[in-house]
Amino acid sequence: MNLSFSEGRVIANQHELVVRLDGVSRVSLQARVDDVTLIGGANVVTATGSGVNWSVRLDNEEQLNNLANAIGIAIQ
Repeated sequence: MNLSFSEGRVIANQHELVVRLDGVSRVSLQARVDDVTLIGGANVVTATGSGVNWSVRLDNEEQLNNLANAIGIAIQ
């Protein structure tokens, strides 16, 4: 799955998730799906575990739902 949002792109499958942020620095955030939590209402994707600790806010609930379906985890 390839999802564009206002700050960049999310590339995801059932095993891993990569967030590529636009801008001069071209930041990439990567995590295993097992380390990802999706937070509804705020439309936030968080990754915590194995030395990973980051969060990104998506633009809307539809994007979060599409991501949840792509990686196979429930929104909390």
